[in-house]
Amino acid sequence: MTARFAVGPAGTERAAAVRAGVSIERITILWMVVEAALAIGAGILAHSVLLTAFGIDSVIELVTGGVLLWRLLTEANAGSLERVERAENRAAWITGIGLALLCLYIVVSASAALVLRTAPERSYVGIAVAVAAVVGMPVLARRKRAIAERIGSAALRGDAACSITCAYMAGTLLVGLALNAVFGWWWADSLAALALLYWLQGEAREALRGARSGTGACACCEDGCEG
Repeated sequence: MTARFAVGPAGTERAAAVRAGVSIERITILWMVVEAALAIGAGILAHSVLLTAFGIDSVIELVTGGVLLWRLLTEANAGSLERVERAENRAAWITGIGLALLCLYIVVSASAALVLRTAPERSYVGIAVAVAAVVGMPVLARRKRAIAERIGSAALRGDAACSITCAYMAGTLLVGLALNAVFGWWWADSLAALALLYWLQGEAREALRGARSGTGACACCEDGCEG
């Protein structure tokens, strides 16, 4: 299947939106690289299940963000979207399985920490990472949603939803780390980690549902492009 894109003002406007999408995904990938490295490193040093889980989720978002960047670059170069659809479907499987394993990790690790009364150390690096995500992720999400509407990309709309979810997760992370740092409530870390399952299990189900149905691939451009 080879995509044919509109020419003239509509095609120019769409091309500009796709380029904007490429830029925003590059920013997202860079953000996730830094966020994952800091969160996982700080989580391991502080023995924090919550912080480590947040970092692992950032790695998963980094992988799927890379696939979406490739999808946008393919359209920017006026290439075939058939490979993109296959790649996004594979990414849906990877994301769903990865998130399911992350849910399992949280259940086992957080439960063990509560039973063994393992107290995580304070992590001010983790708090800083959480604050940055709470502030920055909604900004990225709004930009992605606006671009997605302009190019008719279901994949980019989904990525915007992931950014919002990341902000919610960061808020939960911030609460858990702050309670431990200020009040020494060692159990807050594990309970907040378990609270993350509210968002993670939904993401995992949605990704696996899309992969099974074949709708994990992008809903190709309805305005300005034909399959």
